[in-house]
Amino acid sequence: MASIRALSSGDDRTAFRSGNEELDRFFLKYASLNQFVHHLGVTYVTVEGDRVLGYATVAPATLQGDDFPSVRSRKLPRYPLPALRLARLAVQKEFQGKGVGTGLLRYVFSLALEMSAKVGCVGILVDAKPTAVTYYSEFGFEHRVPVAGQTVDRPEPVLMFLPLDRVRDAIA
Repeated sequence: MASIRALSSGDDRTAFRSGNEELDRFFLKYASLNQFVHHLGVTYVTVEGDRVLGYATVAPATLQGDDFPSVRSRKLPRYPLPALRLARLAVQKEFQGKGVGTGLLRYVFSLALEMSAKVGCVGILVDAKPTAVTYYSEFGFEHRVPVAGQTVDRPEPVLMFLPLDRVRDAIA
């Protein structure tokens, strides 16, 4: 049975292949370094036995009130507001489409609610790869800024946001 937990320094990351070289390279070379040495974020893994099926990396972030749609921004102060950034989400190739990514995303939702209760959090930001925008939109994430300067070889991520009240709805 699969479970989700924080990455441990002893986890074998060498066999992980999502089909995206950039995500695989991050997991192999930088996830542990960023978590245990630089303290830039935390990577959560879905594991079955000793095998990593998928991972999600989160880090704190801030937003300005002006970054929200006009209706929401009128209610928010003008100083930086705390948010949770979903920096990366990847699933082992043979487990894609089997709920591993959705399980990790729902786990990130629970982290945002926990963060909200403990230190404050207005929602979740994600730098979505253009191919994943539809996936995140299905959970209620909204585009935050227009993408400019992208190329076919290296498309820019699309910044998307899910407000905390919609995080609660997405969990239900």
